[in-house]
Amino acid sequence: MALSILNNIPSLAAQNQLAITGSNLQRTLFRLSSGSRINSGADDAAGLAIADGLRANITALTQSARNANDGVGSLQVADGSLAQVTTLLNRAVTLATESATGTVSDTQRTALDSEFTAIKAEINRIGSNTTFNGTAVFTGTSTDVYLSDSTGGGASTISVVTGALSALGIGLGANASNVLSAIANPTATKTATIGTQTYTFVAALTGAANEVKVGANATATLANLAAAVNGSAGAGSAYGTGTVANADVSALAAASTVTFTAKVAGTGGNLLATTTNDAGMGFSNGATMTGGAGSAGLTTAAAAQSALTAINGAISSVAGTRGQIGAAINRLQSAVNVIQNQSQNLSAAEDGIRAADIAQEVANMTKFSILNQTGISSLAQANQMQQSVLKLLQ
Repeated sequence: MALSILNNIPSLAAQNQLAITGSNLQRTLFRLSSGSRINSGADDAAGLAIADGLRANITALTQSARNANDGVGSLQVADGSLAQVTTLLNRAVTLATESATGTVSDTQRTALDSEFTAIKAEINRIGSNTTFNGTAVFTGTSTDVYLSDSTGGGASTISVVTGALSALGIGLGANASNVLSAIANPTATKTATIGTQTYTFVAALTGAANEVKVGANATATLANLAAAVNGSAGAGSAYGTGTVANADVSALAAASTVTFTAKVAGTGGNLLATTTNDAGMGFSNGATMTGGAGSAGLTTAAAAQSALTAINGAISSVAGTRGQIGAAINRLQSAVNVIQNQSQNLSAAEDGIRAADIAQEVANMTKFSILNQTGISSLAQANQMQQSVLKLLQ
């Protein structure tokens, strides 16, 4: 090989190899210090995309398990409250049985009825004041527990309805009711609010929801109103289009009256508030449905016997609700078990992609450390070779 001082090729080769070794050694040190095989997109672009997707799945599943556990907690609060309601109803059974016997005086029955009234008040308080995380537990609306693995196809919702809880609602009373009387045929453009729906009287149907066609007389018009509430055919012609049966109230029309009855036993108050702005119509109880007619009491032996039947029905109703809640709890707990299994397997898959093989990286560090040292020595030797040219000039 000819001697040359313009370029030191061995030195350039040693520098290149030393740079490669340094880069590999740096990557190995990054992996050992972080524990991760992928520290940048350059390490494994495809692997990084897959691992990040799996991590998003795991994060969503972890929160979904918390959502389900929160749902279980809410249902357990409801179940515990209903257990106390059952205890109260068992006490009510004792009171009703005692009041029903002929050896008890009316004065004593009044005292028994006072305690029975307090029991119903406590059931109402439990129904209205029981909350979970600031939200009422006993409502007619569903609680939707959202579960997801962050993908569109992996999302689902478990809906649970505990239902409203009140003494009347579980059967300790009759359905609320009210009667609408028509002094004259209702006038077009006037309205009547029944339950949570407002119905408008019209001379000609337009196809809008909750229209009631004014008939030739009050009987026909009230029949159309009852049909609108019940979602059935009207008096001689359709009452309107786009109208469905009232969710809260059923109706029964007579010659000049319509009787409205709550669909759920014991409901009343604002849910069944009824109003009309037609002077030719009026409700028998003003603007509010009757909410307490027929409520069970213990003031007489006959009433106590009737109340005993109602109380036993209420116990069965509460037991049925607890059974539904228990089934929902089991479903949510099963969902948690499935989610945790998914999360474990996805974590293992992510770990296989992202985690560094420590044993392999330690071996690589040893190799690259030695190569780095030998590269530096080789570079020193290559630089020293050029100096041999000076001997020719001595």
